[in-house]
This record gives sequence, structure tokens and C-alpha cells, in this order.
Amino acid sequence: MFGQAISQEAAAERIVPVHAFRPYPDAENRSMWESLQEDVRTIWIGWAEERLEFTWPALPASRYMDFVRNGNRTRYETVYFERRRALTDLVIGECIEGNGRFMEQIANGIWCLCEESFWVVPAHMSLSPQSKGYALPDVTEQVIDLFAAETGALLAWTSYLLQNRLDAECPMIGKRIRHELRRRIMEPYLDREDFWWMGFAGRKVNNWNPWIHSNCLTVFLLTEDDSFIRSRAVAKAALSLDYFLEVYHPDGGCDEGPSYWGRAGASLFDCLELLYLASNGKIDFYGEPLVQEIGKYIYRAHIDGNDFVNFADGDAKLSISGDLVYRYGERIGDAKMSRLGAYAFRSNGFKRDRIASLMRILGELNHAALLTGEPVSPPYERDVWLKDTHIFAAREHEGSAAGLYLAAKGGHNNESHNHNDVGHFIVYYNGRPFLIDAGVESYTAKTFSPQRYEIWTMQSAFHSLPTVNGMQQEAGEDYRATNVTYAANEERAQVEMELSKAYPEEAGIVSWKRTCALLRGRGTEAAVEITDMYRLREASADIVQNYLCLQSPVLLDDGTIELVNEQGERLRLRYDASRWKASAEAVPVNDARMKPVWGDTLHRIRLQAVEPAAEERVVVTVTASKQL
Repeated sequence: MFGQAISQEAAAERIVPVHAFRPYPDAENRSMWESLQEDVRTIWIGWAEERLEFTWPALPASRYMDFVRNGNRTRYETVYFERRRALTDLVIGECIEGNGRFMEQIANGIWCLCEESFWVVPAHMSLSPQSKGYALPDVTEQVIDLFAAETGALLAWTSYLLQNRLDAECPMIGKRIRHELRRRIMEPYLDREDFWWMGFAGRKVNNWNPWIHSNCLTVFLLTEDDSFIRSRAVAKAALSLDYFLEVYHPDGGCDEGPSYWGRAGASLFDCLELLYLASNGKIDFYGEPLVQEIGKYIYRAHIDGNDFVNFADGDAKLSISGDLVYRYGERIGDAKMSRLGAYAFRSNGFKRDRIASLMRILGELNHAALLTGEPVSPPYERDVWLKDTHIFAAREHEGSAAGLYLAAKGGHNNESHNHNDVGHFIVYYNGRPFLIDAGVESYTAKTFSPQRYEIWTMQSAFHSLPTVNGMQQEAGEDYRATNVTYAANEERAQVEMELSKAYPEEAGIVSWKRTCALLRGRGTEAAVEITDMYRLREASADIVQNYLCLQSPVLLDDGTIELVNEQGERLRLRYDASRWKASAEAVPVNDARMKPVWGDTLHRIRLQAVEPAAEERVVVTVTASKQL
């Protein structure tokens, strides 16, 4: 799609010269900066003032070597990202205040980043063949990962916004920026096609593709004055972005989850917006159906507040970029998407993300007056079915978070950031979690290694799924849902799928048909109903139904399990106590990434078959009762 439409010749014809590309006001054009609301000015100048006495921390070799030595990413990355966040705070503070108070620290920050031997973080050093087998990189081979590209864009925007002021400090600062951008970003970007994230080498791409391209395009469009080089970069990005579109199904579903949509679909938008702005609207892909569906995914995965359907490595609580979602919705003419963006921005305001994007921050500042105002409600889609990625969601009431909410997935077990979770489901009530997906712990060397599925969060036994004859689901594209069907009306929404192919042969499954249904309770009690009809090669009592929940379950003798949250809201799970024996266990949460979401403990309910059976129909019903 993109590559065919944007040849180098077409790019050269449509892309404006570098001096004419002014997507946002720089620090010398004061109108926008001085018109910002006082509370916005106070927030950003306050953040910049915190950095006036900031001591730029060192990044010693020993910290870089941690990843190879012990798998730790945190010691190095904490300092790495703090440096970049500090520079971002200072740059925006200077642009808003405009009196030069932050320039000395900005110069210090620029110089620190330029002095780093390698912008690639240790966990991504495998991009450099010359560094293979070592704990430190071969700096003679500069390669581009997510954060080398982010660093390049940060310096490019800093130069764009503060060029005159940097020259007044010392012209060598701008010269140094251009030197580092050329050798670390521009040359490897144009000269190499073996980076896996480009897609040219045949490997399947993921969010890395648009995320890196958005930042590399920023570098070329803001700093390169040679039109031949700029058009060459644009044409190469267009060709490579087509590989990203190839991993998407027509339904636009992001198999990496909503948090990764922020650097997948949202980064695609960053790319398209850069091209749109740099061509004065002559390069416009917003009418393409797939581009539109990719955008719509984010509100289809929204539950309530900052809660999203977090299958795969996604986070259950997510503060999305409200301005970006709003603008994406405006570009594709989708009022629902724009409503979610406005809702998120008005709920969360400006965020101090660990990984700061100046381009997105500039968008927020430029639209701050438009996005602030009276509260607005998100769309709260009643029924969601992404038929290609097998993502299902249904809520009790259209346009409201009140009542029961059910989401489930089919798919396969080789999705990007995959968990072994085919057939898994979650249940929320009044927008709050009860039966959940744990998400993922902080990344270590093990996370993306052959030992990935030794991590408990990746295993089917810690999702709401059965373990059959001691066997869990296995990883790989062959382990998948089959015969998937969907139906929805005013009274009921359901997805039905065959799970037998998600398990190894040793599990002895002939058929395992799961139906996840939401009964909306028109005249009766609303309920979630999970029905499993299975047939085994041999009768077995070694069948365990697992359910991961947030609250400590109360097991009653009559086949009822109660879950009560801090608000006093109660859900009841009902099962056949003559056929299944219930137990529960605490699952400690010790990880720094998961604790803020779930607290110290999760819980796993286990329903164990009482007697051997070769065939069985299991129904678990979830209903709400009055508050205590």
C-alpha cells in the first residue's frame, strides 16, 4: 500500500523542503507557547525546575554488562531513560518560559546523550552482529533499536525547537547533534536492510517497525536539507511499513494488546501524520480501511477508566495518549475514537512517561485548549468481535460501564508478545476487575528467550483455562483455536471455539468446545456463562479448571464461590459441586511492574474433577449480587 504509492520520485515531489517543514512552533514563535493555560504552564515549568540542579547520572560499563551477566535490564535502563526524561522536561520548560533559564542544563543533557557510546540498550544489542558474544557493544557498528531511534528524534526535536538558542550557547552543540544523528541514525537507516524490524530480511515484524520509523522519519524530515536523501528515507520507510501492515488482519486487531497498540497502531499514526504534515496533505492514507480499523481497535479494547483488555504482554491499566487518540479519530472521521481520546486526556492530563516522545508532547500542548473542558464519556461499545484476531468483548449495557463485562480470545499461541492463552477470558463488573489476566512482569533476559514459558504469567495454568491430564497449552502457531463462531443480539453475546488444537497430543483431548457468553438479563438476572463440552480419548479425573482472580475467593459448600472487592461489589461463581471440587491458592505478586496494578497478591481458583469421565459438560455461571 504505502510503498507503491510513495516512490522516491513521488516523495521528492510531495515532501516540502526542510526549511518549510514547521509542524509545531519553535521557541522563537511565542504565540502558542504564551497562550497555554496557566495550569499547563505551571506543570511543565515545575517539571523543568526540578531539573535545574539535576546531576546527570553516569552510565558505566558495568551497568551495560548486567544484561549479559545476570539478565537485569533495570539498573541500566532506569538511568538511561531518566537522562532522556530530564532533557525533555527542560526543553519543554524552556519553550514555555522562554527566558533562557534552562539552557545551560539543556546543553549539559545534549552533551551527555551525544557522549554515550551506544544509544542501543543492552537488551537489544543482538542487532549488532559485531557485538555478538560480548557484554559490551562494538561501537564501530552503530545500529538502530527502539531507543536509539527515540534518542535521535529527541535530539532532532530539541534542535528544531531551540536552534537559535543552542547556537547562542555555542554553535558546536548543533553541529554535534547533526554529527551524531548522521552516524548513529541516518547512515545505518539508509545503508542497511538487515535490521529485522524493517521486514526486508523475511522476519515477521511487530511494533518495532512503525515505532522506529516514526522516529527515524522525524530525524530526516527535521534535520536533512538534501532533498534526495530525505526522499530516499521516506520511500524506504513506506516500503518497510508495508511489512507492518502485512502482520495485521483486516479487523485491525492488535495481538500485542492495547499497551503495545500505543507503539504499534499509534506509531503508525505518528508516521502517517509526519508524512501528511510534511507533504501539506498530499500524502494521505487516512481513508484506507485497514488504517481506520487499526485505529478503532483502541476503543474496542477499552473497559472503563484506564482499564483495557490486556491479553498478551499488555498492562491491564493503561494511560493512553489522549491527544494522539483524539487526532487519529479526527483524521479517520471516527467520533467514537475522538471521544475516547478526549475522555482519556481530561481524565489523566499530561503524563510524565518514562519514555517521553517530544512529538506527542508537542501535539498535546498544541491541542491543550481543545482537549480540556467538561468531562466526556467514552463510547463503551456494547459488542466487539474482531473476527480475524478472535477478540470478543461484550458488556451488559450499551454506552455504560455498569454491569457485567466479558472479554475472551481465540487466536493462536505464536502471537506477538504471546501468552499461551487460547480460550482465556476475563470478567469485570461496573468497570472493575474480578476474573483477570495477570499481564506480564518486568522484562528480563528470560522474557524473550527460549525460557519464556517458564515464567508463570505466560502459562495457560495461570489463565482461566483447563489443565488436562497434567498438560498445559503449548507455544507455537499450530496451537490454536478452531471452528470459532460469534453471535450477538439484545439478549446474549457469545463466542464459541474448539480448544483441542491448543494442547499437545499427550493431553488426550478429542474435542474441547468452549462457549463464553454474556446473558444481558433482559427480564432475568444478567450472567456470564462459561460452558466447556469435552471428550477425551480415555476417562480421566485429572482435569483442572483454572480461574485467575483479583479478590480472595470465599468457597462455599453449595457450589458457590464469592468474590468481593473493596467497594463491596460481589460476584458469585456457581458450579456443579457434585462433579467438581473447588480449592484456591494465593499467587504472590513481587514484581515492580505488576504490584501497582494488582497489589501484593492474586488468587487462583481450581476446580478439580471428582470422578473420571471421558465426556463432560461443565458450566460455570458468574452473576452479581447486591453490595454488602
